[in-house]
Amino acid sequence: MSLAEGLVRSEDGVTRCWWGDGDFAYRAYHDDEWGMPVTDDVRLFEKLSLEGFQAGLSWLTILRKREAFRRAFAGFDFTRVARFGPRDVERLLGDASIVRHRGKIESTISNARRALDIVEEQGSLAAFVWRFEPDAAARPRRMTREALFELTQTDASRSLARELKRRGWTFVGPTTVYAFMQAMGLVNDHLEGCIARRRVDDARASLTRPVA
Repeated sequence: MSLAEGLVRSEDGVTRCWWGDGDFAYRAYHDDEWGMPVTDDVRLFEKLSLEGFQAGLSWLTILRKREAFRRAFAGFDFTRVARFGPRDVERLLGDASIVRHRGKIESTISNARRALDIVEEQGSLAAFVWRFEPDAAARPRRMTREALFELTQTDASRSLARELKRRGWTFVGPTTVYAFMQAMGLVNDHLEGCIARRRVDDARASLTRPVA
């Protein structure tokens, strides 16, 4: 049986989106994480931070360094990261296990402080982020590879990026933010026929959306 464009059947017999094939870490990320809805504030902050670090790099590079990033940034507990100071910046710049980019490191610390502001105002980072979940009517009727390639950024990601920037966040452009929305399950961008698409749909259907 031929597969639709953008789908691959791996040697384990599983049909996946083309990008989730190959490297074992990528397969696990594709199958078990990408697109599953997340309402945990720490995980949301982690993903926004790592998407910022990815700029100019591949996600696989960041994925392979994720545990090192977690160790370096206190598990991305933004209440702790917000207290990082100049000495922490220098420590992180000396840590070869992460991406040593001063601007991105300082951005993560600053964004942690901005995340605290959102929690104080909205009750949680999740309540704020999920306000920007796009309406189903704004989504492609069928998720194909062609449709996915047209979704590097959307009205929803532009709105969320604009609001984050208004609140002082950095490294949160609309393309970065859309990648975050894809990964955290605000949309389901697994292709039709991918093993993970139904799983994500079911998880989204049963999700209780956080509110302020």
